Amino acid sequence: MAAIYSGIHLKLKSPHTQWEDKLKLARFAWISTQCLLPNKEQVLLDWCTHALTGRYNQKVEFSEDVLEGLWCYLDDLLHSKKLHSLLKQGKTVSLRLNMAQLLLDRLQECARVGSKSPVCVSTILSVCQGLFSSPALSSVFTTKYDLIVDLLAKLCSLACCELQQPLLTEPLVTESVTCGDEVMTESHQIDLDHSQIDPITENPPVEPELDANKPPAKPKENVRSANLFDVLLQVLSCYLSVQRQQANPNRVSTMVTNQLIQPLVLLRHLLTSGEFAAAHTHLRLRQQLSRDVRIKIDSILQLALFPSEHLTAYKDELLPSKEESGKRGPGGAKGPLKPVSAILSKLSAPGYCEPALHYTVKSNTMSLLFKFFVESYGKGRGESDETHRMLCFYFLTRLVPTLDMHLDENSPAKADQPVPVTPGQKSPPSSPGPPESWSLALLAVESLLNQTLSADIYNVAADRIRHAEVQLKFYGALGQMLFNHAQPSIPAWYRCLKALLSLNHLIIEPDLDQLLSSAWVDSECMEARVQRARQLLVCSLLQTYTKLRQLPRFFSELLTVICQPASDNLRPPLLSEGASASLRTCLLDTPSSQGLEICSLVLESIRTHILPDMVQEEREAEKMEIDGEVDDNGAKKDQSRKDASKKLFSLSQLLHVVLFSLKTLDNASPLPIVRQSQALIVEMQQVVKELLNLLSTEKKAVKTSSVQSTPRKRKNHLEQKKSEQMSEYNMWEQKTLDATLLLRYTLVEVGTLFDIHCSKYTALTAAASETEDRAPVLTQIESLLSSEIVPSHLQPSCSPLSRLLLKLLTLQQMKKVLLDTPLLSEPNTAALLISAAQFILAKSELELSLDGEQVWDGQIASVTSSSYLAAHWYLITSNLPLIAPYLTGEDVGCVADMLVGSLLSRQTNGGKGCPPGSLSVSLVSSQLVQSPILAELPSLFSATVCSLSDRIVSVLKAAHIPKVCPTLLKIQEKGTGACERLPLSTLVNKETIVEDILASSKAGEVSVLLTDTQSKELVDLLQILTSLNPDGMNSEDISSVFLLLFFMLTSTSNQKAVEPPESGGEALFLVKLLRILTCFLEGRNFQSVLKLIHGGTLLQASVSSLLWRSNNGAFGVTSSSDWLDLIKEAQGFIRALVQLIIIRNSSVRLNLDQFVSYLTTEEMSNMKIVAPSSTAVSGKPGAPILSVHLLLASLTSFSQAMTSNLGKSKQMDQTLTQMLTRTTASLGPAVESILKPQTVSESPIQPGSVLGQAFVVEVVTVMLHCELSSLSVEDENKQKQMRHMALYRGCCQQILKEISCAHRPLDFLVSSLHFLSTFYKAVEKTRGEREEEEKEGKELDELYMQILQNVHRLLTASWLSASDVCELEPAVQELLRHLLEKSTTGRFNLLLLLIKEGLDTGKLRAGNYREVLSAVIIIKLLSCCQLPEPCSKALWLIAPQIISAMVFLVKSSTQDVSLTVPFTVPTVTSMTSLLRQGEGLLTNPHHVLLILGALQSVPLDHLTPPVYHSVFLVVHEALFAIIQRHPQVMLNAAPSFLNIFYRLVASIMQEGRQRGDSDTGNLHRVLLPPPGDLSTRQSLAFFVQPDDEALICCCDGSNKYPPVTGGGYIAERFKASYGQN
Repeated sequence: MAAIYSGIHLKLKSPHTQWEDKLKLARFAWISTQCLLPNKEQVLLDWCTHALTGRYNQKVEFSEDVLEGLWCYLDDLLHSKKLHSLLKQGKTVSLRLNMAQLLLDRLQECARVGSKSPVCVSTILSVCQGLFSSPALSSVFTTKYDLIVDLLAKLCSLACCELQQPLLTEPLVTESVTCGDEVMTESHQIDLDHSQIDPITENPPVEPELDANKPPAKPKENVRSANLFDVLLQVLSCYLSVQRQQANPNRVSTMVTNQLIQPLVLLRHLLTSGEFAAAHTHLRLRQQLSRDVRIKIDSILQLALFPSEHLTAYKDELLPSKEESGKRGPGGAKGPLKPVSAILSKLSAPGYCEPALHYTVKSNTMSLLFKFFVESYGKGRGESDETHRMLCFYFLTRLVPTLDMHLDENSPAKADQPVPVTPGQKSPPSSPGPPESWSLALLAVESLLNQTLSADIYNVAADRIRHAEVQLKFYGALGQMLFNHAQPSIPAWYRCLKALLSLNHLIIEPDLDQLLSSAWVDSECMEARVQRARQLLVCSLLQTYTKLRQLPRFFSELLTVICQPASDNLRPPLLSEGASASLRTCLLDTPSSQGLEICSLVLESIRTHILPDMVQEEREAEKMEIDGEVDDNGAKKDQSRKDASKKLFSLSQLLHVVLFSLKTLDNASPLPIVRQSQALIVEMQQVVKELLNLLSTEKKAVKTSSVQSTPRKRKNHLEQKKSEQMSEYNMWEQKTLDATLLLRYTLVEVGTLFDIHCSKYTALTAAASETEDRAPVLTQIESLLSSEIVPSHLQPSCSPLSRLLLKLLTLQQMKKVLLDTPLLSEPNTAALLISAAQFILAKSELELSLDGEQVWDGQIASVTSSSYLAAHWYLITSNLPLIAPYLTGEDVGCVADMLVGSLLSRQTNGGKGCPPGSLSVSLVSSQLVQSPILAELPSLFSATVCSLSDRIVSVLKAAHIPKVCPTLLKIQEKGTGACERLPLSTLVNKETIVEDILASSKAGEVSVLLTDTQSKELVDLLQILTSLNPDGMNSEDISSVFLLLFFMLTSTSNQKAVEPPESGGEALFLVKLLRILTCFLEGRNFQSVLKLIHGGTLLQASVSSLLWRSNNGAFGVTSSSDWLDLIKEAQGFIRALVQLIIIRNSSVRLNLDQFVSYLTTEEMSNMKIVAPSSTAVSGKPGAPILSVHLLLASLTSFSQAMTSNLGKSKQMDQTLTQMLTRTTASLGPAVESILKPQTVSESPIQPGSVLGQAFVVEVVTVMLHCELSSLSVEDENKQKQMRHMALYRGCCQQILKEISCAHRPLDFLVSSLHFLSTFYKAVEKTRGEREEEEKEGKELDELYMQILQNVHRLLTASWLSASDVCELEPAVQELLRHLLEKSTTGRFNLLLLLIKEGLDTGKLRAGNYREVLSAVIIIKLLSCCQLPEPCSKALWLIAPQIISAMVFLVKSSTQDVSLTVPFTVPTVTSMTSLLRQGEGLLTNPHHVLLILGALQSVPLDHLTPPVYHSVFLVVHEALFAIIQRHPQVMLNAAPSFLNIFYRLVASIMQEGRQRGDSDTGNLHRVLLPPPGDLSTRQSLAFFVQPDDEALICCCDGSNKYPPVTGGGYIAERFKASYGQN
C-alpha cells in the first residue's frame, strides 16, 4: 500500500494535474501515515510556498478559490499538532524567505485603504500566528532583523487602520471578496466564543487534523479567526526578544526611528485615548490585551531609543559643547550623530496619521519620551548624578518647542542651547504660530513639569552655583509664555503654574501680580473643573509663601491687584470656600506679628486707595446733582463708585477672615504683640467711623437732591437719567453698607475676644457723645434696634448680609450685657434684652414660605438671598441658650414650628442637595434635635412637643371617622385657631383620652381610618418624636403625648385593612409607634402616665389592639420582615412596661394579675381551638396563625421580664412566681397543640412550621427558664419538679436530631443552643432530689455526650460559613459553660478526648479541615470559660499537648494557601487565647517557643488585601499576648520574636510601596481589648528595619517598583532627604 502513494510528490509537481486535485492530494499526504515521502513535512510546506509564490509572481495561474484553499492549507499545516510534535522532537522544518516576503506583501495589501484582498485577512493573520507559535517556524523572520521590523510596522499600520474604521462598517479583518458574508459571520461567531480562542503561548494551539475526504477547502470551513491584536501582541513579544539580542544598538535605534516609531506611537495613542473606546468595544478588544500591547510598545521604544550605549551621543547633542568639541564627531563614538533631532523630526513629520490626530499624537508622545529618557538616564552615581539631571533638563528644553510653544528668543534656554542643523538632518519644524490645541499643549507641559518635579531634576543650589541659573531662566521663560498667552478657561493652565511654583517660587515671583490677577482676583466663575484647578493653585500659593514666612509680601501683591481697576464689572468673590479654609490653615502656622502686619496692610489699602476715591467721587457726584448735569460722565462716576464699593467689600472680607483665623491674645502674649494689636483695633475703629460718616453724608445728599428744583425744559430729560442711575446708586451704597457692617462686626468680635483673654489688652473707650448716666452698651443696642446706621431709603430693602450683620452685632452687645452683673439689675435692661432677642429672631422672616432647601457654606461674606435663611437659622440655633430666656411664648412657638417643619422637609427629600461642609436649614435642625442643648431649654422643648402634637391631631382630624367620634376629636373640632399654640393638655382632658382608649380596646372597633398618605405623615412625625430625649419632657407633655400616641395605637387603622396588604404599610406604622412608646417608658416623668391609667390596662389594650388587627387581616404572613419587626417591637414594649411596673413597685400584683388573666383565660382557650384548623376555617388565610404568634410572643416577653426580676425580695418573688406558674400553665398546652400536626380537609397542617422553628424553640426555652427560675426561689423542703418535663425532653431529642443533620437557619441554631444550655441546667438541678440517683446520673452523662457530639458535628458542617460560625460562638460558649459548671472529672475527660481526636494532622492532610477546625474552636471557647478547679487543672495539664498539636496543624496548613483564612487564622487565634488565659499556668517556656515557631511559618507574602489584613491581625495579637502575658520568655525567645516582627514590618512595606500603590490601607488605630479583658494594656516602642541584604519586591507580581535591598532602600531615602553626602 505504501508504494501506491509514493507518486504523490510527482503528481503535485505535474502541470497536468488540476489544482483542485493537488489540494486534495496534499491534504491526504499530510494526514496519511502510509504516504512515504522523504522529509514529507518540509516537502509539503515548500510545495505550498512555491505554489503561492508562483501565483503572486504570475508564473502560475489558478482560480481565487484555489488561492484561498492554499492559504487555508498552509494555515492548517502551521497549526497542526503533528507538525508541532515533530518540532518538539527536534526535527528541522523551516520556511523559505520568499514566504516571509509573501506575507509582508499581503499585509501591506490589506492595510492599503480602499483595496480588497482576494484572500481573507483573518487567514493571513492566522498564518502569522501559527508561524510565530514555534521558534523554528518563526526563524524566517527572527533571523532577518529587517524582515521582522517590516512585519511589525505593517501589523501596526493594519491595527491603526482597524481602530480608525467607522463603527458602522465591518472590521477589516473579516472583509474579503472570496469569503463574503459567510466568512464574516463565522469570524464573529468564533470571536464571541471565548472558549475557542486559545491563549498565545509557546505551545501550539490544539487544532483538528486535516480530513482528506473534505472538498477542496471551502474558505468558510478552513478560516481560523485569528484576532489581529492577539497576533500583534505575539509579534511584539517576538520582536522584543530579537531586539534585545541585537549586538549593534545603533542599527536598532536607526531602524526603530526610521520605520517603527511613527506606527508605534500612533497605535499606542489609539489604544489609550478614550475617543476610540467605542472602536475597542466594536472590535471586542479586551482591556487586558490592550494593556499588554501598550506595555510591549513602551518597552520597545525605551530599549531602542534610549539604550545605555547612546548616553554619550545624547550628551554630545544636548549638553552645551566646549569650544573645541566641534572638530570631531560626538566623542568618537559610532552612535547616531543627532538622535534627538532624528526622533523629533520623525514625530513632527506629517503623513503617518490623520491631520486631525497629528498634534494629539505628538503632544502625548512628548511626555512619554521624557519619561523613558528620565528612567534611562536620570540616575547616576556620585558626581555624574548632577550631569544626568542636567542632561534630562536639556532634553526637556528640546521637547517644549516641539509642542509649538515657542519661548522668548532671548530666553536663557535658547541662548545656552543652540540647535545646530547638519546636512542630512532636519530639525523639528517650528511654526511661529500658536499650538493647534492649547488644551493638549498644556496637558503635555503639565506632564513634563510633573515628571521633572518627581524626578528631582531641578536642584536650585546647583543650578545657581554651577550652571548660571540656566534652569531658572528656562522655567521663567516658560512661565512668561504662559502669562503672555493666558488660557484661564483650561484647567491644565493652572496646573502648569502650580507645577512651576512647586519647582521654585522664584520662577513666577516676577509675574506674581499678573498671576494673582488672572488666576484669582479677576478670574471669571466658570465650570467646576476649572474652579477646582484654580482653587488648588491658590491654596498652593498660600502654602508656599507661608512656608517661606513671606505671607505679608504675598498679601502686599494681592492688595495691589485688588485695588487696581477691575477689568470686568462682575468681579468674582475673592475668597471661595476652599481658599478660605486654606488661608485659615496657613494663618495658624504664621507668626502673630506677620498676621497683624497683613491686617495693617489691608487697612492701609482701604484708607489709601479706597476711601479717598470714594470721597472724591461722592463730592463730584453731589456737585453734578446740584448743578443738574447728568451725562455720560456721571454714569462713569457711578460705575467708578460701584467698583470702589466692591473693592471695599473684598478687602473687608479678607480682613475678616484673617483676623478670625489669627491666634487670639492671652496673658502669655508678648507685650509688643499686644500693643500692635491695640494699634490695629484703633486704626480699624477709625476706618469704620470714616465709612459711617460717608454713609451719613450720603443720607443728607439724598435728601438735598430730592428737594432741588429743576428747570421745566430739562426736567423730562433728567428724570429718565435719574431713574436709570438710582438702581446703580443704591447698589453702590448697599455694598458700602455691607462692607462697613462687616468691618464693625469684626472689630467688635475681635476686640471682645482680646479683652476677655488678655489682661494686658485695654478695651476701646466709649464714644464721647454717649451720656454718662447711660451704659454705652445699652445705647449701642438701642442704636442697632433703631437701625440708625442704615440709611432710611435702604431700610425697607436692606440686603440679607446687612440684616445678618445687624443681628450679629446685636447678639454681641447682648453678650456684653449678660456678662455685666450690675447692668442686669437696671430697670430697663430686661425690656431691652427682650427687644434685642426678638430683633435677632425676626419672627416675620421665619414665617415666610420657602420654595426650597437653602444651603450656606458657612462664610459670612457669602450670605445672599438664597442662603440668608440657612445663615439666620444657624445664628438662632447656635445662640438659643442666650436668647431663649428672653423670647415670648409666641416667639418660642415660632421657633418650634420652624424646627419641626424643616425636619419634616429633611425626611421628605432625604437630606439631599447639601454639599459636604455646607449647612442647610434641615441639617441645622437635625443637629439641634440630636444635641443635648434642646433638652436643657424647657420652654422650647415643650413648644416642640406641642407643635408635633398639633400636627398629629390635625392629621387625625382630616382622617375618615366611620362610626364613633371620640371625645378627643369632638373637642378638637370645637377648637379655634387661637388654641393652636396651647399645650395639648389644655385642649382636652386626659381622663377623656383614657376613656376613649379603654372603649376602643374593649369594643375592638377603630375610630379613625387613615389613608396611606396620612400614615406616611404620621410616620414622619413619629420619627421626629423618636429623636427627642424623653427625659427632657415635663409631666404634662409626656402624659399628653403618650396618651395621644397610645390612642393612635388602639383607635386608628388603615383604610385598606380589608385585604392583607403587600407593602406592610400599617405594620411599619405600628413598628414606629411601638418604638416611640417604648422610648417614652424610659422617661423620668413617665410616672405621671401611670397615675392616669394602670400599667395592666396599657398592656391589655396594646395586645388587644394588635390582636384585633391581626384577626382582621391587617398584616401579611408570619415570615414577612415587617411582621417580625412588629413582633419584636411589641415584645420590647411589654418587657419595658413590665420592668417599669416592677421596679417602681406600682401596684405590681394588681397590674400583672390583670394582664395575666387577660392572656390566660379566654384568649388562650380560643387559641387552642383555632390554631390547628386555622388555614381551613378562616376565610383569610393565615390570620389566626398571626394571632397565635402574637399571643405566644406576648406571653414569652412577659415571662422574660418577670424572670429577670426574681431574687430581689421575698414578697416580690412570691408574686412573680405565681404569675410565672399561670403563664407556663397556659404556654404548655398551647405549645403542645402547635407542635402536633393536624389534618383538616385532607390537608396536613403544621402550625409550628408556619410560626418558624426558631420561634417555637425560643418559646419552649422561655417556659423552661421560667420553671427553672421558679424552682430556685421555692422553699427547700418542696420537691423540685418540672411540670412540662415530657415536653422539654421531646424538644431536646428533636433538636439533637435536626441541629446538625442538614442546612438549618442560623436563628434556629442559636435558639437550639440556648435551649440545650437551659435544659441541661434544669436536668442537673432536678436530679439531686430524686430517688434513682445512679440511673439519673447515667442519663445525664448520656445527655452530656449527645450534646457534645452534636455541637462538634454542627461546627464541622460544610453549609456553615465562617461568619455563621462566628455568630454561633457565643451560644456555644454559653452551652459549654453550663455543661462544665458542675461537671465531674470524668465528663470533662470525655470532652478532652473529643478534642484530642479532632486535632489530627492526618485529617487535615486528607482535606477534612472542618473536623479539625471544630476542635480548634472548642479549645478557644473552652479556654475562656470559668471551669471548676479539677477541670481547670486537667485542661492546663493537657494544654502543652494541645499546643504542640496545633503548632503542627499550623505548619501543615501553611502549605496550602487556600486554608489561610478558613483554618490557619482561627488556629492562631485559638493559640493566642491559650496564651492569654495561660498566664502563670504555662510554666514551660518551650511551649511559647513552639508557638513562635508556628508564627514564623504563617504566610505574609503574595496575599490579597483582605487575607493579609486577617493574617496580620492574628499574628500581631499573638505577639502582643506573648509580650504581655509571658514576658519571662523574651530572654530566650528574643531572636524568634524579632524575626516575626521583622516579617510583619516587611509585609507592611509590601502593602504600601510594594503593592504598586494599588491598594490603600486603613488609618492606624488602636483596637480595644476583647470583652471581659480587664487587664491594662501596655504599648511598646520598637524601631526596626530590614537587613541590608534582604531583597524586597512587589508581592502582587507587578513591576510598579523594582526589587530593592533593605540597605539600598535606606540609602535611597537618606540620599533623597539629606543630599549626596
